[in-house]
Amino acid sequence: MARYHEVYRRSLDDPGAFWREAAAGIDWHTPFTEVFAGERWFPGGELNTCYNALDRHLADRGGQAALIYDSPVTGTRRSYTYAELHDEVARTAGLLKSLGVRRGDTVVIYLPMVPEAVVAMLACARLGAVHSVVFGGFAAPELAARIEHARPKVVLSASCGLEPGRIVEYKPLLDAALAASAHRPEHCVILQRPQCEAAMGEGDLDWATAVAGAEPAGCEWVAATDPLYILYTSGTTGMPKGIVRDNGGHAVALHWSMAAVYDTGPGEVFWAASDVGWVVGHSYIVYAPLLAGCTTVLYEGKPVGTPDAGAFWRVAGEYGVKTLFTAPTAIRAIKKEDPNGDLVKDHGLRYLFLAGERLDPDTYHWASDLLGVPVIDHWWQTETGWPVAANCMGLEPLPPKPGSPTVPVPGYDVRVLDENGAECPPGVEGAIVVRLPLPPGTLPTLYRDHDRFESAYLARYPGYYLTGDGGHLDADGYLFVMGRTDDVINVAGHRLSTGAMEEVVATHPDVAECAVIGVADELKGQVPAGFVVLKSGTARPAAEIEAELVALVRERIGPVAAFRRVSVVARLPKTRSGKILRGTMRAIADGRTYRPPSTIEDPGVLAEIERALRSG
Repeated sequence: MARYHEVYRRSLDDPGAFWREAAAGIDWHTPFTEVFAGERWFPGGELNTCYNALDRHLADRGGQAALIYDSPVTGTRRSYTYAELHDEVARTAGLLKSLGVRRGDTVVIYLPMVPEAVVAMLACARLGAVHSVVFGGFAAPELAARIEHARPKVVLSASCGLEPGRIVEYKPLLDAALAASAHRPEHCVILQRPQCEAAMGEGDLDWATAVAGAEPAGCEWVAATDPLYILYTSGTTGMPKGIVRDNGGHAVALHWSMAAVYDTGPGEVFWAASDVGWVVGHSYIVYAPLLAGCTTVLYEGKPVGTPDAGAFWRVAGEYGVKTLFTAPTAIRAIKKEDPNGDLVKDHGLRYLFLAGERLDPDTYHWASDLLGVPVIDHWWQTETGWPVAANCMGLEPLPPKPGSPTVPVPGYDVRVLDENGAECPPGVEGAIVVRLPLPPGTLPTLYRDHDRFESAYLARYPGYYLTGDGGHLDADGYLFVMGRTDDVINVAGHRLSTGAMEEVVATHPDVAECAVIGVADELKGQVPAGFVVLKSGTARPAAEIEAELVALVRERIGPVAAFRRVSVVARLPKTRSGKILRGTMRAIADGRTYRPPSTIEDPGVLAEIERALRSG
């Protein structure tokens, strides 16, 4: 670990020199006067993120593929060179400029996974406008709340989005959101898709016609501390919580991460199998690969599950993907449909990175054995924008420890604190925090709500950023993230991690997916309840498997876990991005009034969970 330790210590002992060196990978219009001052990175510097993602590559790699679009739901495959993507972005920026969008204005983007979504984000960055991408699965009330809070001058949307077997009409959702919002944008530009063309209203503009008549726009130089985008956290209730990302720190950190964490450089192909509406899509579909001169893949559809559990491997092999980044849920879904890996062909991958939720050791071993390449768990958040803990393959590959995202990434001074703010010894669980200042690229504030930023993230442990996750560091400095701190349950005075129980349950050979939540118990305060989805083809009685799981947890964790309730279910409630809705499950268990998130994949599954809970 000598190389890693050297870089990590330098990032903490002399962050000014460390990030000054990293900033040399970005083209600056005006050099920054200081690396860090007044809680902000690179003050005094001016740059343009779109210029760094596109324009500066034109001389050396204008003919190289910048974006590959693969859409099995429409039967479309298309590649854009850096020159072609630059031209599309410049014309779209020209359209926005003609509609009055200027530096500092906000633009809401409500689009499916189509090239225009990438173009729209980069076009905003080109003008110095602040984009706010709203995930295409959000319903009208959530979209309305974000429009009202962001106050966009323009909304960019589409007639529809496509999912396997169904069409989602976006325009009626947008119209309903605008009717419910107190803010009215000056213009809505609609991308008409042939699968379902939308009726246009007064003031609506057709995307293709409007862009065709626009003059290309150049780059506007902005301050490094100016915002690039606002991203509202998924599952927001009440007032939306808008994560702000600045231009300078974001560009520096993401460019550095591509080489140091992902070991992926100019000309190589990177695929983040996510959605542009989430932080992974912002960081690692759009910005980071293009800042690094890579080719990025944009996939429209669900690359897992029936009918095509082999889509990951098909896309990877067809386009020469070096690095694939997805969620553990996706790999577990593939494992459920294709447990023996019969669909795995010549994938050509060099790395598989996983993040978004805990990677259970069983899934880690299955993927490692099947693919024969490094499977790297890593951990980060919407708030951080790039990895907090990882096995940094571009610095020094470290021995993996299943269940751990490995070690803190340079720039992040990660600690584990107890309730009194004292550091926990190795192996003892507590709150995972990051000692201030946070590195570049992380959130400097919440949009129009700095007081909330301080109360939510900084007040609990002064001098530290509170991640909201619990876990521990081991004697070797490896971080183990056991889940949100509200996933820690108190069983008869014993604090227990439901994540640790999930880890045990997932090792059962018949289990494809699982979730464990805390439910109220008259005697013990809380007890854990488990829900499992079995692998395809499992014919054994559910009661038999449930009994084995209870015995397994008792064996691995002990009777103190009080793990006696487990139910086999057909599926778990998830968002369309694949995250299990544990919070909603806890609300059902507690008998609280809840509203299913608009991003839920299948609302009907909640009734099955409720029946299982009521049955005991």
